[in-house]
Amino acid sequence: MTEALEKDPATSNRAYGKSVGLLTIGVGLTGIFTYAYFLIASHDLSKDAYGEITVLWSAVFITVSTLYRPVDQLLSRHISEHIERGETDVGPVRVAAKIQLCLAFGFAVTALILKKPLEDGLLAGNETLYWVFFSAVLFYAASYFARGYLAGHQQFGLFTTLILSESVFRTMFAALVAFGLLSGQSMVAMGIVAAPLLSLMVVPMAITRRSRREAEERAAYAESHGISPEDVGKEEAEAREEFSLSHGAGFVGSVFLIMFSEQVFLNAGPLVVRGIEGVAAAGYIFNVLMIARAPLQLFQAVSTSILPHLTALNSSDDPDSDRQFHHSVRMVLLGISAFTAVSFLVMAVAGPKLMQIAFSNKFTYDRAGLLLVVVGMGLYLAAVTINQACLAQGQARRASLRWISCAGFFIVWTLLPFISDGNLRVEIGFALTALLLLALLTFIYLRPKGIEEDVPVEGSSEAIEARLAGLEDTAT
Repeated sequence: MTEALEKDPATSNRAYGKSVGLLTIGVGLTGIFTYAYFLIASHDLSKDAYGEITVLWSAVFITVSTLYRPVDQLLSRHISEHIERGETDVGPVRVAAKIQLCLAFGFAVTALILKKPLEDGLLAGNETLYWVFFSAVLFYAASYFARGYLAGHQQFGLFTTLILSESVFRTMFAALVAFGLLSGQSMVAMGIVAAPLLSLMVVPMAITRRSRREAEERAAYAESHGISPEDVGKEEAEAREEFSLSHGAGFVGSVFLIMFSEQVFLNAGPLVVRGIEGVAAAGYIFNVLMIARAPLQLFQAVSTSILPHLTALNSSDDPDSDRQFHHSVRMVLLGISAFTAVSFLVMAVAGPKLMQIAFSNKFTYDRAGLLLVVVGMGLYLAAVTINQACLAQGQARRASLRWISCAGFFIVWTLLPFISDGNLRVEIGFALTALLLLALLTFIYLRPKGIEEDVPVEGSSEAIEARLAGLEDTAT
């Protein structure tokens, strides 16, 4: 609808740096509140009750991240691409909404059919925890859609408000239990379902702001081109048709595999250990993996903003955009390296004691295992960065195949008794899989088109399939 504005890639990088700064502060606070939620729960609940909360948390976030983050990424990437090209965002938004509604409905039907197995097999026969799980997953459908929309429009102030309010509301329930105003495991669990619901209060502000801006842009465009507002509406309709449901579904399908694999790495450990050594051991390994999970929460500031930033650079015609693209990736990787080195030093000096201070002295922590997770954290953060660059380059399908392969490797590693200690097995597997994933994604990033035989001939059936899968999403 609007014409693309000429942007200096260096200026774009500076704006990106400011966005990362804002998001880092907000997401940092989000991580602190999330940590506080588990700290309070760990101190107030018994080993078994706390272990059940960690299993519930893992189940919720495996599900929502697998189902809904692909749509989040679809919105973030394609809205930013359309804006960079001066096109309307109505196509990606409408397609994403249809996909998200189908995913939420599919989950609801499946979860109701499998109510008994989920309740008895996963949630220790606790019906309250089942309904928390069911409701939270549905509310997160709207939350993740809002995240992608805000990120695509680079409205990072509202994005930060959304995720920060979510963590605050969740922690409030645990705090009310700690102060005696509420009581029991069920009230702690209620924070998980209340958080996404209450945080959606941010959405009306985003809709109002965007609607006002779109009305102004529509009027300005019509005036500058000497056409009527009705003609502008026709252009928007054409844009909706251009970005088809099949086009969006191809990208979502690839990112679905990536998100599923990500949740396997981050949350399958406690579930596997629960089956091998019991619910209390699941609480232990969950605490250990918080070393990786907490920084990943903070890193959302970077991963959320870098995808639309890199997509805009990849879609730009500026001759300097390619250099700025790779410069942005290198700067993030250098920051990750520095953070990992500091974290390693801290854990080497005082890791076990810090873990007991954080999660009580109910568990005794192994220093070597903690250091393995720190190394894995650094490798994993680097892999996530490279993955976002691959998505910006239009390599969603190729990246997804590497992710799902590594997830399979991780599951096999944790299930087979190579090492008798289930916790150590998960810790080694996490670091080893992160290294493998980083190596495979780096190859794609350095060779975004692959070998010559992998590039489909224009007009062939392979080219059409690749377009739907996202391989050529950035083609002009």
